[in-house]
Amino acid sequence: MELINQHTKRIMEGCKDRAKEAGLQFQDETLEYIVTNKDLLELMPKNMIPTLYDYWVHEVEVLKEKGKYELYPYNPYETVINTRPAMSFYNDNNPDWLNVMIFYHVLAHIDFFQNNLFFKHTWQEDFAGQALSDKRSIALLRSEKGRFVDYVIEFTRGIDNLVGFYNELSDLNRPAGNKSAGKLDFYFDLFLQTIVRVPFHEYLKEVDRYNETTGRFGSMAESIFFSQVSKKYPEFEALYTTRQKSKKPKSRDLIDFIADHSPFLQKEENRWMKTVMEIVRKTSLYFQPQIRTKILNEGWASYWHEKLFINDDRIKGNEVAFARVNAKVTALPRMGLNPYALGMRLFSYLEGLADQGRISYAFQRLESIGGRSGFDQKTGQGRDFVSQVRENFNDFMFVNTFVDQDFVDTYKLFVAGKRLNPQKEVWEYYIQSRKASDYKAMLLESLYHPPHIVIGEPKSQDRSLYLDHQFEGKPLVREFIAHTLLGIEYLWGGPVKLETSEPIEKPEPPLAYSYNLYDPVPTDGKSSRQDKAQFGRVLYTMENRKLSRSLL
Repeated sequence: MELINQHTKRIMEGCKDRAKEAGLQFQDETLEYIVTNKDLLELMPKNMIPTLYDYWVHEVEVLKEKGKYELYPYNPYETVINTRPAMSFYNDNNPDWLNVMIFYHVLAHIDFFQNNLFFKHTWQEDFAGQALSDKRSIALLRSEKGRFVDYVIEFTRGIDNLVGFYNELSDLNRPAGNKSAGKLDFYFDLFLQTIVRVPFHEYLKEVDRYNETTGRFGSMAESIFFSQVSKKYPEFEALYTTRQKSKKPKSRDLIDFIADHSPFLQKEENRWMKTVMEIVRKTSLYFQPQIRTKILNEGWASYWHEKLFINDDRIKGNEVAFARVNAKVTALPRMGLNPYALGMRLFSYLEGLADQGRISYAFQRLESIGGRSGFDQKTGQGRDFVSQVRENFNDFMFVNTFVDQDFVDTYKLFVAGKRLNPQKEVWEYYIQSRKASDYKAMLLESLYHPPHIVIGEPKSQDRSLYLDHQFEGKPLVREFIAHTLLGIEYLWGGPVKLETSEPIEKPEPPLAYSYNLYDPVPTDGKSSRQDKAQFGRVLYTMENRKLSRSLL
């Protein structure tokens, strides 16, 4: 692995200038590396973070990827990681024209990382540097504690999809004015009423004084108000500071809760495990927005590399080669999901709608086909609108909001079904539906959606930890439950109970006398296999490394 040469760097800097002129926004400092296929194969298990901590699963993945490469050689064109400065990797055999196209793709990714609100917790983070520090910490612990470090990594990774990603974002996006609400709450709700016990009319005077100060001094109001409070009640600041220190922060997710409350981890000889757990947790939080914006992110990058490169004079003489490479990346498959293709077309579709003023109430209320097809207010706001979508949406919002019947019809999209042809004894794929609602449901079903599990503190008794799975229509994967609970039991140091929902078996109904053996469909026209599964609540208990299951 080495930095790109000066010639290639000049190409990159020229691409930056053109991308900024077109409207992309990103920091100027970037690092670009040339890597070989071998480097890429070794980096992929670490999600292209070369400084990520070592773990045996990564080595297994490298062996697997090398085996696949020997059978099916391929050349990944690039990859970019979201850190400060942004880093990107390029294959060492890319020609200059291909690098131009790839640089535009990478710059759009960097623009996305640095502007999409779901990445806000990473905007100021040098993750590559932090990962290197974490890697050294784990290496040091491994030299002292041996294989137990890998046990803790394994057990924590079993629940790292349950990190409180939205809790982190919620804290970052809370309005600045609310951050001092704790001090106001303490003053008005506790200090005045419970500690100094002022009469009610004096309490109302203080409320009026606060409102008056806010009206006169705006953003400086609270500091001015509390300076007067300190003069009147000199002990106020000390009491507030003492309360803040004694106030235990609320755990943000299951890993955080176990680290804070596990009797096993509070023992002096086990405290080192918290460091490992926090590293795994932080790493998971870093990747959470990337998992949730795959269609949006890749679509945005593909949308821009095509627009910018087609208008770049360096495409001359390479149009056919570009078309071939671009088609491999952005072609819509008949079966399966290509996030590059779907996202790019949805962005282009939205830009066209916004340019014509169709993302408006005036257009939505039109019912006639003629009125809708001829609607064009020529607003020219398409580019601004897709930029706002890039800033504020994730994959779920993107698909759920904008995939409609016009989009499905425009690109001839459909939901494919699979059935057995008994005559030919082969499986056949067929068009099951062209409805936008079905296509959207298929896309939403494919998106990342970890289970929502809350900690049932009132139900936790003695030394046990009670976990409550909030059922959202998808049961947990049963074969993973035992090993995951085993890991949680180890970290918790006591029994673990998991309440969840699973399909409940019911007896088969008797067949009707008119059942046709040559056409096995019941006389009512409905197959029992079409009945929806019925779910019931069950309780798993892991105690002393033994799993039991009971119906609730």
